[in-house]
Amino acid sequence: MSKLGNLGARLYRGEVGYDFIGKRKIWYAVSILITITAIVGLGVRGLNMGIEFSGGAVFTTPKTSVSSTQAQHQAEAASGGHPATVQKLGNGGLRIQISELDTKESVPVQEKLAKDLNVPVEDVNTQLVGPSWGEEIANKAWLGLGIFMILVVLYLAIAFEWRMALAALIALIHDLTITVGVYALVGFEVTPGTVIGLLTILGYSLYDTVVVFDSLKEASRGITKQSRYTYGEIANRSINSTLVRSINTTVVALLPVAGLLFVGGGFLGAGMLNDISLALFVGLAAGAYSSIFIATPLVADFKEREPQMKALARRVRAKRASAAKNDSQGSAEGGAESGEEPQDDAPAAAGSSAAGPRSQPSSRSRGRGRPSGKRR
Repeated sequence: MSKLGNLGARLYRGEVGYDFIGKRKIWYAVSILITITAIVGLGVRGLNMGIEFSGGAVFTTPKTSVSSTQAQHQAEAASGGHPATVQKLGNGGLRIQISELDTKESVPVQEKLAKDLNVPVEDVNTQLVGPSWGEEIANKAWLGLGIFMILVVLYLAIAFEWRMALAALIALIHDLTITVGVYALVGFEVTPGTVIGLLTILGYSLYDTVVVFDSLKEASRGITKQSRYTYGEIANRSINSTLVRSINTTVVALLPVAGLLFVGGGFLGAGMLNDISLALFVGLAAGAYSSIFIATPLVADFKEREPQMKALARRVRAKRASAAKNDSQGSAEGGAESGEEPQDDAPAAAGSSAAGPRSQPSSRSRGRGRPSGKRR
């Protein structure tokens, strides 16, 4: 068995583990810091909306020797300062997107681009996208997101309970906020592919969360009938028992997405794939983080406020205090039986409570090697 498999088995049996629940305030603080950074980035830089949402024109040129950077400067100059995005095509041509460009402005821009790129004007293909179409796409995306969230909350509330549904909803909002904030900070263009990526990561995030919730539901069944563990401790064991599984599924999902983002987008110049690959990469990582460090600790916080869980915690503490007291008394009795004499200046009450009135004489007699009972 590999080391990781052995660790997973030990985590599942509860032999080792990390106290996720006990240190949840640290992870809450980390999540709040990341979320604030994402919101600040979103507010300061904003999202780089593609022409599908903002409207504009797409010019496709034949093969040319002009570089993408040079073509971008020429396109922005030809359009009067409108932001332009240039992508190199496989046939050597260029795909030039210019935002906020209407029909009247597109014709002179097409002619100016053909002249600057030294290609025939009739070979430059022009496609116009109106802002109303992008607004319709955005509204449909918001509608789909809202329906998804409602269905998720209803399902989790029925399959588990409303506290788990609320915790999962907070985790999903957490993942979306971080992903959108990263888009704002990086400056990648937001396209319909980005929306598809955002909706996809919600499923991955929800999968990891449901796996932990299912383990927690089974482990906490009949929890109030025992007095060995609190709800938070059982929740912590549930996270540890599924930790290796969550790591494995996340790594396996991230590897192809990382290849798509870094290899395809970075080395091969497949810029059209960056919009969906970045959303998937950031969302998958944030979803794995939130299912472990956010969702389940929130459930523990919600549950431990219930009266029956507070009573359970008191019973567990009382039982452990009693066990610790019995252990200390047993240790004191063991020391007395080994021949240790109490100190002269020790209080009498302390000596009697440690060993007891009946055990002290017999321990002394056994220490002298004499049999107990009356001597003849």
